[in-house]
Amino acid sequence: MKIYTRTGDEGETSLFSGGRVRKDHLRVEAYGTVDELNSLLGLARAETLPDLAQQRLERIQNELFVIGADLATPMESSPAWLKRLTMDVIEPLEIEIDEMTLELPALKNFILPGGTRAAATIHVARTVCRRAERLTIRLKSEESLNPAIIVYLNRLSDWLFTLARWINLRAGEPETRWTARD
Repeated sequence: MKIYTRTGDEGETSLFSGGRVRKDHLRVEAYGTVDELNSLLGLARAETLPDLAQQRLERIQNELFVIGADLATPMESSPAWLKRLTMDVIEPLEIEIDEMTLELPALKNFILPGGTRAAATIHVARTVCRRAERLTIRLKSEESLNPAIIVYLNRLSDWLFTLARWINLRAGEPETRWTARD
């Protein structure tokens, strides 16, 4: 099977449920940004991480594929093969945020993104997650969407922030506090 189809050469792409949209359509921007986020998490996983972080990030990457397919399929079209995101994936994120937070020092100031390469990559992923959330919210104002997606992306950005801090803690990397300049 060839990787190229030539069907997108005129600036359009196919949706999972059929139909075509321009490649700059807000729906494509949203699921493309989720794909970018997934790739950044793959980059983070290429770094040395605690096994628990590796396992959890792999789960998140799989969940992001579900979100991408969900976003690529309008709600009015529900092919039998499509697995849409469900709200039951939110609770594990919250539990894991709480678990990691128990190990972390209390956050009393803003911190600068950075630390280890893995943590810095996770911080970049967090900002891409926020962008995916903003694009998805914009799309929701124009079209019907699975509400679990926005909740998930919102919670995931918190999870990623906490994970970056936790990775730095486990690596013995101190956090850098933000200080305002006069």
